[in-house]
Amino acid sequence: MSTCLVRALGRGARALWLGTLLLLATGCATVSVLPGSDMAVPDGWPEEASSDEELLAPFLACPSVGDFLALQRGVDMGRVVERLGDWSAVRLGALGPLVDARASQVLTRKRASFLLKATQDYGAAAQIFALFIVHTAFDDELDVLLRRLAHDKQLGQTLGRMEAVRQELERRGLKLKDYPERGERAADVLRGLGQAAVDGLNTAPSSENARYLNMTAQLQQMPPAYQEAQRELEQELMREHYAPSNAALGAFDQLTFGVPLGFYHLAVGTAHGLGELWQGQYEQATRELAPAALLVALYAGGKGARYLAPTEGGRARLGLPELRLEALRSVAWQVAERLGVDGLGDLARYIRASREAAVFVGAGGEPAAVALYEARGNVARAQAWLSEARPERTGAPEPKVATNGALGGVASLVDEASGYSAEVVEAKLQQAEWEAPGPRLPAEVALLHKLRSTLSSPPPGVPEGYALWEDYLTYRQRRLAELEQGKATEGPLRWQAYERMRGAFARGLAFERAMVELLRTDSRLPLAQRQWLKGFNQPRIEVHVGVSKPGVPGIRFADVLVIEQRPPAGQSPRVETFSFKSRNLAPLDPEPLSDQIKADARAALAYYGGTLDIRRPSLKQPVEVQRVRLVYQGGALLPEEPKRFDDAVNEVKEDVPGVEVLVQ
Repeated sequence: MSTCLVRALGRGARALWLGTLLLLATGCATVSVLPGSDMAVPDGWPEEASSDEELLAPFLACPSVGDFLALQRGVDMGRVVERLGDWSAVRLGALGPLVDARASQVLTRKRASFLLKATQDYGAAAQIFALFIVHTAFDDELDVLLRRLAHDKQLGQTLGRMEAVRQELERRGLKLKDYPERGERAADVLRGLGQAAVDGLNTAPSSENARYLNMTAQLQQMPPAYQEAQRELEQELMREHYAPSNAALGAFDQLTFGVPLGFYHLAVGTAHGLGELWQGQYEQATRELAPAALLVALYAGGKGARYLAPTEGGRARLGLPELRLEALRSVAWQVAERLGVDGLGDLARYIRASREAAVFVGAGGEPAAVALYEARGNVARAQAWLSEARPERTGAPEPKVATNGALGGVASLVDEASGYSAEVVEAKLQQAEWEAPGPRLPAEVALLHKLRSTLSSPPPGVPEGYALWEDYLTYRQRRLAELEQGKATEGPLRWQAYERMRGAFARGLAFERAMVELLRTDSRLPLAQRQWLKGFNQPRIEVHVGVSKPGVPGIRFADVLVIEQRPPAGQSPRVETFSFKSRNLAPLDPEPLSDQIKADARAALAYYGGTLDIRRPSLKQPVEVQRVRLVYQGGALLPEEPKRFDDAVNEVKEDVPGVEVLVQ
């Protein structure tokens, strides 16, 4: 076969993916929702569906693996597959894994039946349909299919004659010689006579036309790559007088990775009329994202990989293809961040190998993907690993904060004149990192060394040279060194958790600066007009003062320390400390809200209350702190119901009486 067909297959495979992702942006008119799924379906579906197309339509409209699996759980999938014709069942199997084992068995039977019929009716074109089945089946499903064909003495007459299919199966570890056909039986003679009669009827012009029209209709329901391959195959048949070779058909696998990619979404004309702009955007994406990464992203992304975008009226719709691809790239990067590039390839093979594994990852998302990787593809062990894994400390989600569109590096936060020295900023940042919720990488030195390759380029959407990314690289290297030296016990935050932490940290520093300015303004007012510093005659406001406590190792930096400059004769100067918090407390339920405020209050009292040794040279002396105030940033960071916050504060008054909790 000529090289032009190889090039066509490559172009077609890219178009296949474009059509796939574009279809994710489509849906169908629906009027009800199945229990256990948020997918809307026609009333009475699937029982009242009157055709294969009506049965398939809701499945074809599923925008993610998670939705496809959830929709299946709301119906009797064994009965659904039984009702479908052979080709429609093949189309359903191309969308992803079937949850129900019985439904999978029925699908295998219908795939075998379709292969026999296609071999009889479509001639050389049957290998295109056979490759489609191989590409959209899992390894364990293919094993059952080959055993079934061999048991029925039909393997040789179908796949055995297709060189490209045999090569693809061998690349998947499945050799036809390992599936010997059974011996001859008397019934085989009758079956052969029946086949001869069918062959005779197929030679009639009317039969040939009908078969060609049927094949063309089915091709139109396949991804564009297979349609283009069929057109090239027809040209080769004409050029080589009906004797084409088969080797070039293996080019499919170069982009499909030889696995069920999920969500081919077989629909008519999905790749037509898109224009060069769509094609160019898609081709760029396929260059950036390897097939294994795209496979893992489709399954591990769960429902989040849909990438929903808002529309007018507040409803949600699927994002445009470039947004969908951006979401998939992001999921792929996150999984690679956790497992490494090699681990990503291993995970793709584990998903390919087993229908159960694909269901497990598709339903469980990234945590399930990691569990499957740790269990080396064993689903039972992965389930046990996931159930025993220590839950990550998520805490309240912090909104992302940006300054002029992007967070700056640590250097941008230093302001010596205002008391924010590099030492102070680093110390406060270390404390924020230690307290930060969110996913972390394991504290395993060997693994972190292996994962350094994922840091060679920033995540999708992060530009080269981004200051915060450079800070993250430094942070990862420092944490690795600390683990090697035994100075740290926790692994580093993953990128998104680190980015959120830094956003909250920048917001907190801005709040501190605002509060310091407010206190300075308050100190200049007459005593009767003050709100914050009524207990001082001549207050001296110092920011980020290093303090220590007898018997407590280390130095802490008080956000603000206020000391009386003109104490009454014979008395020690009055001292008060302030601790400022910019926490997103809005989503917390009453109990965790109370626990968080209590923890902050206890920390403020332990670090900045009681007897302190001031370490700053200009103030160095032991002092007794008369008042500790914990001030939270208000507004959108607090619960909408004021009573919820007030009740939590009242509990703190009883449990931590030495701290006054306020809101600004």
